[in-house]
Amino acid sequence: MPIDATQPYDPDNIFARILRGEIPSRRVYEDDYAIAFHDIAPQAPVHILVVPRGAYVSWDDFSARAPAEEIAGFVRAVGNVAREQRLVEPGYRLLANIGGHGGQEVAHLHVHLFGGAPLGRMIAG
Repeated sequence: MPIDATQPYDPDNIFARILRGEIPSRRVYEDDYAIAFHDIAPQAPVHILVVPRGAYVSWDDFSARAPAEEIAGFVRAVGNVAREQRLVEPGYRLLANIGGHGGQEVAHLHVHLFGGAPLGRMIAG
């Protein structure tokens, strides 16, 4: 169910629990700023979630409140994951859902990284 991206951060959301190691994940990357792990319901041959370690509800929250070092570290983590997964060539897609209209379901910023096959048009219509 989509969430309201303006709601306060819930420290018991599923990604916070994964970050704390309370819920297992198939991690592919980890550094001081982010973790990345395989999605449990992949929508492409490669479907990885990249999650910042900080407590941010959405991209809007992150871009407004995170220090520059944390923003740069997270963006670099996303790039590192794409390179490590050998997705830069032939290409990949990044997706961050924000709020109810954007389809955000977990109130912790996360970026979906899709690849491993031609992905087609992003939005049909």
